[in-house]
Amino acid sequence: MPLEAQFCGVLAAARVGAAWALVTLYREFQPGILRYLNAQAPGDGEDLAAEVWLDAAAGLGRFEGDENGFRAWLFTIAHRRLIDQRRRDARHRTLLGSLERLEHPNPLDCEAEVLASSGTDAALALIARLPRDQAEVVLLRVVGGLDTDEVAAIVGKKAGTVRVLQHRALKRLAGELVEEGRPVTN
Repeated sequence: MPLEAQFCGVLAAARVGAAWALVTLYREFQPGILRYLNAQAPGDGEDLAAEVWLDAAAGLGRFEGDENGFRAWLFTIAHRRLIDQRRRDARHRTLLGSLERLEHPNPLDCEAEVLASSGTDAALALIARLPRDQAEVVLLRVVGGLDTDEVAAIVGKKAGTVRVLQHRALKRLAGELVEEGRPVTN
């Protein structure tokens, strides 16, 4: 539920450290941020979301704007933490690859089965099969509730490119649903 008219007051109170205001902002924006990060970096979403909120708390006094601007600001921070995570992963890929060869994976991954059976998690799993740039655009638009211009600013692309990526992603998702025998509605 958007904060709308209350946002300015909640933001002002959060800036001076009012716990109720910080909780209100967290409850409003955390679910979307967490879904975005979990879809982009499975297993690291919680940690990345915590980093987002730490960064947001540190920069709260410098933020200027309305509720939509705040949402875009948080998702920009989330995007940057995601890029940082990918860079860390790339640096440690060799070490992680050696460790994975030593481990014996559990063939009966019940947790993954349960997650795949629920609606939201099934949709996120489907989105995760998209190319990275398409998945990110869809997640920011749908989960983040951001408009094309805001997504373009976050990912560093033109608004037209974001629209094309979204169109291609939705077309691809529709094709996959048809292949799986699931109905597709327009």
